[in-house]
Amino acid sequence: MTGVEDKKSVYEVNGNKITKQIRFLSVRFSSFDLKIDFYRSVFLVQPATVPIRSPKMVKSTLRVDKLDDISQEWFDSDILIFNSGHWWTQGCYFQVGKLLKLGMPITAGFRTALKTWASWVETMVNTNRTSVFFRTFESSHWSGRNRNSCKVTQHPWSSSWGKDQSTISDIIIKIVRKMKVSVTILHVTPMISFRSNGHVGTRSNNPSVPDCSHWCLPGVPDMWNEILLNLLPMDQVSLK
Repeated sequence: MTGVEDKKSVYEVNGNKITKQIRFLSVRFSSFDLKIDFYRSVFLVQPATVPIRSPKMVKSTLRVDKLDDISQEWFDSDILIFNSGHWWTQGCYFQVGKLLKLGMPITAGFRTALKTWASWVETMVNTNRTSVFFRTFESSHWSGRNRNSCKVTQHPWSSSWGKDQSTISDIIIKIVRKMKVSVTILHVTPMISFRSNGHVGTRSNNPSVPDCSHWCLPGVPDMWNEILLNLLPMDQVSLK
């Protein structure tokens, strides 16, 4: 947005900042006939009402067999870029139909949700028109090396050398490879594991609290964008 000379030609379509209630942000670059939409769907699947007579420990559930309702806004885009995984942590309870799956592990819930997403792409998205991408993410949330520390230094990790893995990223790759339509995986996990700043650290308004959600410094995420731009079909990124 800051790189456009005519600042009045760039504007937010709905004028609202994105929140947990307002899950949609749209920015229009009118000079280029371009609109970029961001949808906050952290699980991709649909949050559900807790079934009656569920144990008291169950405060919320996810319908891993049903895609988020906001997906009705996605299918006719020129380019779709998905990512998920950070929020799949302890405390999630999963639901298939009206059946609560108390014993379903997080990885199984994520795998089921990704299969639901894959089925939606195969049936709802015209991949001859729409380019679909799914990006993995840094491994450090599941890595013993960095689980309790978000330390950022100027040097590469001498121990990992790109060998770190993420179970969640592995699931993404396996599901996408079995799909009947073309989806490009932006597999950034091994690339980021070379970098000590490949995981966000104490770079927030409160430096005493590790900020594991927000990238406030240039670097690694910018490279994700460079890779994406180089993968886009040239007729979709050419300027008019």
